[in-house]
Amino acid sequence: MPLYEYACNPCGARFERLQPMSAARESDCPRCGLPAKRVLSVFAAPVAVGVGAGPSPVGPVSGGACCGGGCGCG
Repeated sequence: MPLYEYACNPCGARFERLQPMSAARESDCPRCGLPAKRVLSVFAAPVAVGVGAGPSPVGPVSGGACCGGGCGCG
Protein backbone atom coordinates (compact mmCIF):
# COMPACT_ATOMS: atom_id res chain seq x y z
CA MET A 1 0.00 0.00 0.00
CA PRO A 2 1.41 3.44 -0.92
CA LEU A 3 2.06 6.20 1.58
CA TYR A 4 0.25 9.40 0.57
CA GLU A 5 0.87 12.90 1.90
CA TYR A 6 -2.01 15.29 2.58
CA ALA A 7 -2.28 19.01 3.30
CA CYS A 8 -5.23 20.65 5.06
CA ASN A 9 -5.81 24.20 3.83
CA PRO A 10 -8.13 25.34 6.66
CA CYS A 11 -5.77 24.47 9.56
CA GLY A 12 -2.40 24.07 7.77
CA ALA A 13 -1.76 20.50 8.97
CA ARG A 14 0.30 18.08 6.88
CA PHE A 15 0.04 14.34 7.44
CA GLU A 16 0.63 10.98 5.78
CA ARG A 17 -1.65 7.97 5.36
CA LEU A 18 -1.12 4.43 4.11
CA GLN A 19 -3.99 3.91 1.68
CA PRO A 20 -4.80 1.75 -1.33
CA MET A 21 -4.17 3.30 -4.75
CA SER A 22 -7.94 3.39 -5.30
CA ALA A 23 -8.48 5.69 -2.27
CA ALA A 24 -10.08 9.10 -2.76
CA ARG A 25 -7.80 12.09 -3.27
CA GLU A 26 -9.14 13.64 -0.06
CA SER A 27 -8.84 12.38 3.51
CA ASP A 28 -10.15 13.78 6.79
CA CYS A 29 -7.60 15.88 8.65
CA PRO A 30 -6.65 14.39 12.05
CA ARG A 31 -6.38 17.90 13.56
CA CYS A 32 -9.60 19.64 12.46
CA GLY A 33 -11.62 16.86 10.77
CA LEU A 34 -12.13 18.77 7.52
CA PRO A 35 -11.21 17.25 4.12
CA ALA A 36 -7.52 17.56 3.23
CA LYS A 37 -6.19 17.22 -0.31
CA ARG A 38 -3.50 14.77 -1.42
CA VAL A 39 -0.30 16.61 -2.36
CA LEU A 40 2.80 15.67 -4.30
CA SER A 41 5.30 14.10 -1.91
CA VAL A 42 8.86 15.39 -2.01
CA PHE A 43 11.71 13.05 -1.17
CA ALA A 44 15.42 13.63 -0.63
CA ALA A 45 17.89 12.70 -3.36
CA PRO A 46 21.54 13.64 -3.85
CA VAL A 47 21.93 16.43 -6.38
CA ALA A 48 25.10 17.67 -8.07
CA VAL A 49 25.49 21.44 -7.71
CA GLY A 50 26.52 23.61 -10.63
CA VAL A 51 27.08 22.92 -14.31
CA GLY A 52 29.49 20.07 -14.96
CA ALA A 53 29.73 19.22 -11.27
CA GLY A 54 30.59 15.62 -12.10
CA PRO A 55 29.46 12.48 -10.32
CA SER A 56 27.50 12.54 -7.10
CA PRO A 57 29.61 12.37 -3.91
CA VAL A 58 27.36 9.55 -2.67
CA GLY A 59 28.97 7.00 -4.99
CA PRO A 60 27.45 4.07 -6.84
CA VAL A 61 24.11 2.74 -5.77
CA SER A 62 23.73 -1.01 -5.34
CA GLY A 63 20.58 -3.09 -5.38
CA GLY A 64 20.45 -3.00 -1.59
CA ALA A 65 21.74 -6.51 -0.98
CA CYS A 66 24.62 -7.07 1.41
CA CYS A 67 28.13 -7.04 -0.14
CA GLY A 68 26.96 -4.57 -2.72
CA GLY A 69 28.90 -2.07 -0.64
CA GLY A 70 25.81 -0.51 0.94
CA CYS A 71 26.16 -2.28 4.30
CA GLY A 72 29.88 -1.68 4.74
CA CYS A 73 30.92 -5.29 4.04
CA GLY A 74 32.55 -4.59 0.67
